[in-house]
This record gives sequence, C-alpha cells and structure tokens, in this order.
Amino acid sequence: MRKVQAPRGTFDVLPDDADAREAVEREARRVLEGAGYRRIETPTFEATELFARGVGEATDIVRKEMFTFEDQGGRSMTLRPEGTAPVCRAYVEHGMHKLAQPVRLWYLSSFYRHEAPQAGRYRQFWQVGAEAIGSDDPAVDAETVVLLADLLDALNTHGVRLRISSLGTPETRAAYREELQAHLRAHEDDLPRDVRDRIDLNPLRAFDSAEAAPVMREAPKLLDRLTPEDAEHFAEVRRLLEAADVPHEVDPTLVRGLDYYTRTVFEFESTELGAQSGVGGGGRYDRLVELIGGPATPGCGWAAGVERILLAADRPPVAPPPVDLYVAFTDDAQRAAALKLAGEARRAGLRAQMELAGRSLKGQFKQADRVGARFVAVLGGGDTELKDMESGEQRTVAGESVVREVLRGRGIG
Repeated sequence: MRKVQAPRGTFDVLPDDADAREAVEREARRVLEGAGYRRIETPTFEATELFARGVGEATDIVRKEMFTFEDQGGRSMTLRPEGTAPVCRAYVEHGMHKLAQPVRLWYLSSFYRHEAPQAGRYRQFWQVGAEAIGSDDPAVDAETVVLLADLLDALNTHGVRLRISSLGTPETRAAYREELQAHLRAHEDDLPRDVRDRIDLNPLRAFDSAEAAPVMREAPKLLDRLTPEDAEHFAEVRRLLEAADVPHEVDPTLVRGLDYYTRTVFEFESTELGAQSGVGGGGRYDRLVELIGGPATPGCGWAAGVERILLAADRPPVAPPPVDLYVAFTDDAQRAAALKLAGEARRAGLRAQMELAGRSLKGQFKQADRVGARFVAVLGGGDTELKDMESGEQRTVAGESVVREVLRGRGIG
C-alpha cells in the first residue's frame, strides 16, 4: 500500500524543531509586547474579496498564488496569503478606530501561497508580523523598522542588511507607472517574457528581474518623483533610523509585491539565504483600511518568515525541559497509584512522567536517565523508594511525602 505523505510544499514541525520555533515566539513576544503591541489572530481563511481589493488584483499573489475555494454557501473563500489585510479587516470590523491611536498589534500565524517550494519557501509557512494602525507619523515607520531589527538581532540572524525606499502616494505612483511603462515598451525587445507580460499589469515588478537589470539600470526611479511632502516624510524616517543606530541603504529599485504600500517600504535580507534572501519586510499602507471599507486610516507594519529566520540564525540553544520526577513501579497493581502520584506532582508545579511502556525496573531507570529525570520514585507494595539521580542517594519515604521531598530537593519546598 502506498505511503501517505504530507502535501508538497508543506512540512511537519517535529518536537526538536518546535523548541527553536518557540524561541522565535518568545523573543517576538518580548520585543513587541515590550513596545506596546498586543497579540491578534485572524481566521485561517477569509473572503476572497478582502485580498482582491486589499492586496491588489494585478499582484502575483492574487493572480497566481492564492488557495481559493467555494464554500457550501457558494461564497469564494481564500486561505490567507498574508497578514496585513486580515488585521486591517479586524481593525474595521471591531471598531478599533475608537481606541487610542495608533493601535499596535502583532501576530504569529500560518499562511498559504501556491509557490514553487524551495529552501525557505513553502506553500504553508509561518510569519511573525506587527502592525501599527492609526498614525501617519514617520516615527511609526522608524519604530516598526527598529523592532524588526531588534528581533532579528535577538535571534542572532546572520548577514543581515536593511534596504529602504519610498513609493510615495498612489497618485505619484500612477504617474510614475505610465513613465515606467513607456520606458519598458521602448526596450521591450530586450526584456524577458515574464517582464513583458507584466508591463500593463504590474510594471514595477520589473525591478525584481535579474534578466531585466540592464534595461532597469536606465529606467526612471520613483524615488526621484516624490512630492515634497513624501520626500520630507522619507527623510525624517531615515533621520530617526540613523538616530537609533540602525544601518540601512537607500535602494530606489526596492518594490514590494503588494499594491497597498505607500511611502516607506523596507526589506531585511540575509546573505545566509542565497537567492531567496528576504527575511522580512513591510512598509506603510495609508489607503488599505479605506480600500476594504473602513474610514481613511494610515498604517505601517511588517512580516518576517519564521522559517527564513531560523535558516539565517544560529539555532536557538533550547535545552529539553527538565523532568523533576519519574514514577516507576514494579507491579501492574501499582499503575493507578503511579498515575495518581504523577498527577499530584504536576499539580504541585513539577514536571512528572510515569512508566507507560511496561519496562522492567532496570529499563525504567534507563528511561528515567534518558529523559533527564532528577528523581525516580519506585512504587512497591507499601512505602516508596525515592532516588536522587544526581547524587545516587536512595531512601524510603511515605507515599504521601514523595511530592514534598522532591520539591525540597529542587529547592522549591
């Protein structure tokens, strides 16, 4: 019979991997909640319209990469491909505009895109993200960048560099888009097929094509077309980053794959990741909330791939949790008493395991040593033998005293 395997582009998080991922979550909570961000989780699937309107119908995500299905009621639903649009939907739906602004939110969730699987890129993947909604102050842009820099630093991510730019307003971008399209059409014969196909739909993505690089070196740059207000905003963001000692380079070719970005955009890359070098990035999205039916509301945020972070970082040294007490027994008649003792120990705050595989007493001691148990309680017909696995000392104690003795031995009681 053929073996059933996980779908292509997905993966199992095994116990050893879970320890490293929990370290990412722990650091994200520390960094983000320390700055006033509160955790939010949105549904795994949303109405397809949310992404078509918010992310942009011309983007690769909407055109090619979304997992979309029709539910029993005939409604089009999509597994979330990114986190910002759902968070903004929740902001509108739950009236968060009535709260003190900006509303700071963070998440750590799974996302789904139908992409060609490769190292660091999966069809089901996890991202940690942060969104600050309700303020257009350039300090918001700078703080979000600083927070992602702090998180990557806390996780010992190697070879990191920060690229930053500005996309201006949608009006500025629309005028620039026509100028760029004219440039691309004038050099159409020198462009690869995929770039030619995008000239009408998404010409800015031509900057992402290595094959189009010779043509794009001579292309007009959006950064040179910013309005005075947008240029001033970008200059202030850069000044604040310099004051915060966050090194960065201005890259006028930096574009993001989502239509909702305005003004500041940024991306952290790592030399540890090869061609798929992006670890995380984001920017400002001052029109997104309005696009999905809410009031005009500015916002700024980012997302970073958990798998990308772990590939680019030193694996967090996470020791297996200590086992305080291993409950062994020599007679099946003691199984119920062992279960009761293990439960009492856990309720007292100890980590306790009991024998579950019918091993001999010698085998039970080997298993206790294997899991790193500090104490082993051996239940017999009457009193209990309690062995300190560090010192080797073994003594007889009353059954009701085992938990108290272990707590005392752990310096708790």
